[in-house]
Amino acid sequence: MAISDSLKSVKNRIDAACVAAGRPPNEVQLLVVSKTFPGSDVRQAFAAGARSFGENYVQEGLAKVAELDDLRGQIAWHLIGPLQSNKTKPVAEQFDWVHSVDRLKIAQRLSEQRPPGLAPLNVCLQVNISAEASKSGLLPAEVGPLAAQVAALPGLKLRGLMAIPEPGPGAMAQHQAMAALFQALKAEGLGIDTLSLGMSADLEDAIRAGSTMVRVGTAVFGAR
Repeated sequence: MAISDSLKSVKNRIDAACVAAGRPPNEVQLLVVSKTFPGSDVRQAFAAGARSFGENYVQEGLAKVAELDDLRGQIAWHLIGPLQSNKTKPVAEQFDWVHSVDRLKIAQRLSEQRPPGLAPLNVCLQVNISAEASKSGLLPAEVGPLAAQVAALPGLKLRGLMAIPEPGPGAMAQHQAMAALFQALKAEGLGIDTLSLGMSADLEDAIRAGSTMVRVGTAVFGAR
């Protein structure tokens, strides 16, 4: 299937999930995950209407940002994978979003290294909602204190939360727990607006729970 057709199919799934959940479709943004796929595929998705792209690996993401420099300003580049402190500088300089902030040190470095001529870097705190030892992220009890610290940093704009629930029978409960955590932070007056939750296999459940951004790669580009 052509990338343009796959993209249309995913957008139809999002729209249908929003209708089923009683939500306006424009409440949910599609983030196309382009990791491991070439820049030429990103161009095709861009031509078909995609404007936000997610990368898991810093070096691969930076290479694509450079390759597609002619589209700079039209594409929003999101880092959705783990970020080590020794790689924060190029990310602060080249990306528009980081979804994987889970330590104050990372947030401070991103804030300090964000070039003054650019808008603040949009960030989400990554939550390990399934408490898996193999996953990065904050435990739910750790989110509130770090959120307040990150929101105060001048080079950043705290946008919300991101999680990767563990697939299986408990996934929906994890989606709902993330939505409750997101709403609790909003109630504290932090001004967040983004719940980055749901991927190719579970976007319907995520939207039903309250996700505002789904991260979809396989359903757009095909199997890796």
